[in-house]
Amino acid sequence: MKSPNPSSDTAGSGEPLQGRHIVLCVTGGIAAYKAAYLTRALVKAGARVAVIMTEAAQRFVAPLTFETLSGNRVVTSTFDRVFEMGAVEHVDLAGWADAVVVAPATYNLLGKLHAGIADDAVTTFLSAVVCPVLVAPAMNEHMWRNAINQRNVAGLKALGYRFVDPERGGLACSWEGEGRMAEPETIVSALRTLLAKAPSSRTANAGGSAARQSSSPRNESRALADLDVLVTAAGTWEAIDPVRFVGNRASGRMGYALAAAAARRGARVHLVSGPSALVPPTGLADFAKVESASEMLRVCQEWLPRTGILLMAAAVADYRPREVAPRKIKRTRSALQLDLEPTPDVLATLRAAKGGRLFVGFALETDADPGPAAQQKLRDKGLDLIVANRVGEETGPDQRTNQVWIWNAEGLVEATPVLEKELIAEIVLDAVEGELAKRRAPARA
Repeated sequence: MKSPNPSSDTAGSGEPLQGRHIVLCVTGGIAAYKAAYLTRALVKAGARVAVIMTEAAQRFVAPLTFETLSGNRVVTSTFDRVFEMGAVEHVDLAGWADAVVVAPATYNLLGKLHAGIADDAVTTFLSAVVCPVLVAPAMNEHMWRNAINQRNVAGLKALGYRFVDPERGGLACSWEGEGRMAEPETIVSALRTLLAKAPSSRTANAGGSAARQSSSPRNESRALADLDVLVTAAGTWEAIDPVRFVGNRASGRMGYALAAAAARRGARVHLVSGPSALVPPTGLADFAKVESASEMLRVCQEWLPRTGILLMAAAVADYRPREVAPRKIKRTRSALQLDLEPTPDVLATLRAAKGGRLFVGFALETDADPGPAAQQKLRDKGLDLIVANRVGEETGPDQRTNQVWIWNAEGLVEATPVLEKELIAEIVLDAVEGELAKRRAPARA
């Protein structure tokens, strides 16, 4: 059984980057110098690295630097030829890659990528990519938080691009804020997780260029294709009076990421969301916005019969006021006491109708080791998988990133480093597909 040590890397044997083909796209920002360190780290991990640079990137770091570190010619033009291929790079290099890393990704690059513009070596190459793309943005904090940029980022995430969000710290403009590119070690860790279970281009694309062209760049797995998946997301609000409520900090990011990833894998996704500021993913079969635990239970009971998988990512409030005041409670000098009662236990109630469905629960803990409580919940709720996570500086219901441990009845299935929730969603769905494969195995025997 694997150790749930928070510092442990992604589960799996061997080095996921050994022998992998990685294309590093470098765009024009001061963080381009970090891409040189990233190149060295990838080569040290055993990857074969090809680098593509925009004209602006070459103003910060010379192509010779990347050529020396990677051992391969650097692509600086749409019409450059690389390696032994003897063909235009944006077609054959796209098929050669097992994964692509864009670091740094500037405001301009994100805008062009979202708009489908291909006017330089990097964007033309990305238009032909047939493998996972990991994006590491770097820019001024105001640019990162700009509403147009956030729209572009959200749109790219919905299309399946993975992000390693920028960190908070000192910026080149002498400001202190969010926008600094993630450290090379963080990007390498995210890439390891991304590739830990992904097939190599040599096996996945053994059929040649036709096979590469027919494969979907962001639907790497089709095990969920045509299955109905019920996903719950965000928290619930339990009314105190017409303007106040008992609730929690859940943003809905995890559930929305799961819904988007499952839809990309071909599933028919039915998403039930508590209050959230997030825009629902595209491609959903059903979407319902609810407020209370009772409302969430009612919709789940209605939709569960036509689904085969339940991903219970919602952070349902455990208690609600026993009585709801019909009017706003006025502030006085006296203390206010609320008489709370348990809310309906959504998972426990749905268990009665579980049948042969696959149930996945989530457990948020504050303990250093979330394992015991999560495994107890797995048993108590009759779950097939439990995803445990902790509240921390970079993890928790209101964070963009998380760290999880996934258990089934036999033990620990997966343990991750701190990753963006979109990446966590892919790992959770990989575990779901693993459980489905075990169920199907006897039928094929």
